[in-house]
Amino acid sequence: MNRKEFFAASAKAGLGCCALAVMGRAAAASDADCAAAAQEKEFVTNWLTDLFEAMETGLDEETKVKLMAACGKGCFLRHSFKTDIARDGKGDIDKLLKAYTRSFEVWRQGDLVHVRFGPEVRKCFCPVSQYHPRHKHDMHCECSRATHQAIFETALGRPVKVEILESVRRGYKTCHFLAHVGEQA
Repeated sequence: MNRKEFFAASAKAGLGCCALAVMGRAAAASDADCAAAAQEKEFVTNWLTDLFEAMETGLDEETKVKLMAACGKGCFLRHSFKTDIARDGKGDIDKLLKAYTRSFEVWRQGDLVHVRFGPEVRKCFCPVSQYHPRHKHDMHCECSRATHQAIFETALGRPVKVEILESVRRGYKTCHFLAHVGEQA
């Protein structure tokens, strides 16, 4: 599954029974099913809002980053289009960059590699991010940063520092990461 298929599947999963019924993919969705789906979405939204507010007010920056990074590493391991990039780029930065181009814009400037989701994207691609408000210093972006760090580190077999340059959740037009491939993290 590549990135486009992953996001399409995520979007389909998020449509719920009511949307599927309207699109003719389900014979019928009862009002009770639709109400239950709406209640579940509201519950998840509230739970995530509580989680991120608790993180923001109760945890230091280092702990918040570690928590979100653990989620990003898990996401890397869970989705084959991400592990495939690392596998196909194993041991060779040029092969890694070629593998990355299947799903992302990527370019190299010396010891720096830029990974961008395109010149402009409408919203964060993570299905979880749709259920909590975004803000200027959004911690959710640390999850994506860690995913790319896991890809680089798995492929290159060593620590790699990855920075967030831009993210839509932080008010920019795209998500853009910078990997420092010439130095040890």
